[in-house]
Amino acid sequence: MTTTATPSATSPLTASDLDAMVRSHLPLVGHLVREMLGRLPAHVSREDLVSAGMAALAGAAKSFDPERGIPFGSFATTRIRGALLDELRGLDWASRSVRSRARRVETTQQELTAALGRTPTPAELAETLGITVDELKAIDDDVQRAVVLSLQGFTVGTAEDLVPERTAGPEDLILHRERIGYLHHAVNALPDRLRHVVTAYFFDERSMNDIAADLGVTESRISQLRAEALVLLRDGLNNHLDPELAGPRLRPEGCVARRRAAYYTQIAAQGNLTTRLALTTPLGLPRSP
Repeated sequence: MTTTATPSATSPLTASDLDAMVRSHLPLVGHLVREMLGRLPAHVSREDLVSAGMAALAGAAKSFDPERGIPFGSFATTRIRGALLDELRGLDWASRSVRSRARRVETTQQELTAALGRTPTPAELAETLGITVDELKAIDDDVQRAVVLSLQGFTVGTAEDLVPERTAGPEDLILHRERIGYLHHAVNALPDRLRHVVTAYFFDERSMNDIAADLGVTESRISQLRAEALVLLRDGLNNHLDPELAGPRLRPEGCVARRRAAYYTQIAAQGNLTTRLALTTPLGLPRSP
């Protein structure tokens, strides 16, 4: 029987050895990319990740030293995962300064909503913040992709935050799946118009112009509804999962407070732990419709 020779621990790797090593480990790149994509939103490019992984595999082969006694597969896996995370860091468009401005806008919007008893107009919000309406829109545009990550993957942060540790225990996985279930239930509990905007914009990836045509309103109004829905979603989820992070307490007798309380109750009424976990597989991946 003919066997393929492998480099000995004392023999330098030849160009032929390197080529054979890379070729035999090409499936490893595909496996690691698939593993990572399962935890990422759909807009992340598979081709970009594969390209970064292939380059890392080739680089790993060139720097591999068999005398260290480490299997090439393990060595390459570490290099490829690092390259994939570097690629995701390049997509981390929501810098700290952008997130800081977004938090300031959200806090101000909540305070104005409580004071006015309605969602403030962009002009009112911009005036309170001391910026122009165009500057307010620019902040909103900067964070939209980060918001998509939050809605689809329930994560906001750096590239490392997008890919959970592979060593996460069963309890962490259950909590992750419960959060995703709460998110779905929170979306379903939104008022009809807000639910339509969230579903169409974030999940169906339709333009605000199309959604405005559906509802017979302006794009500016759709932007307001989207912002209102995101505040409701965040506070609704925090109310059930992280009460200490919930928005500022409103006067319990106020109409805004009553609407919020009714919304929180609707989220809970959407189901229980069993139905929330049923929305994902045991590994935390979305179930097919």
